[in-house]
Amino acid sequence: MKVCIIGASGKLGEYLVQHALDRGHQVVGVCRQRSVGKLAAFAGRITLIPGQTNDREVIARAVAGCDAVLTVLAPWGVHHYASGTAQAVLDYAPPGARLVFSCGWHITRDGKDTYSRLFKAVLKVAGWLARLIRVVDLDDQVEACRRIFASNTRWTVVRGSDLEEGESQGLPVWSRHVGDPILRSNLTRRVDFALFMTEAIKNDALVHEAPAIVGCQTASALAHGSHAAS
Repeated sequence: MKVCIIGASGKLGEYLVQHALDRGHQVVGVCRQRSVGKLAAFAGRITLIPGQTNDREVIARAVAGCDAVLTVLAPWGVHHYASGTAQAVLDYAPPGARLVFSCGWHITRDGKDTYSRLFKAVLKVAGWLARLIRVVDLDDQVEACRRIFASNTRWTVVRGSDLEEGESQGLPVWSRHVGDPILRSNLTRRVDFALFMTEAIKNDALVHEAPAIVGCQTASALAHGSHAAS
């Protein structure tokens, strides 16, 4: 299988590359020119296309002939980076390709997610400050996902909880909605977030789903498992 990874040089992207290679996939990676050196460990094993991930010509070349596209939806800057990236993937990925995108828990597909007051307050303040200093635009990530949800492509949007580094704990568990008790622990290993995205390529049950995930070894996931077994 030929897999394109957009945002390959970031922490999440590097894990995506490794998981894809471990599964025998042919990998095409896209990253900014200044970040090419971060992928030196994969030299000779992947095809690398340097460029901005919202550059439509770059994306068109990268996804050509790919069976799947894994996209890290980074809301950098205030120039529609995330929505530009998403739209380019939606426009240029081959018909029938499996499209898997990453984003945060703040994205909601149907408005049925339940967030704590603290989460909403932190999101509001952090989003305002990030836009003020022109570093991140969370609203643009919302717009990117709105476009994905409206498309008729074979998409999945994986919504992540807080991420941490560490050894893999296995495939995370998921729910359709934030607020489900299984997600209460709100923590996932970054390597396992990438694992979930990679495994979603072959999981047709996740087509047109926006799973919110949490690590399988977190307290809430383990408690849910013990209740289900009893």
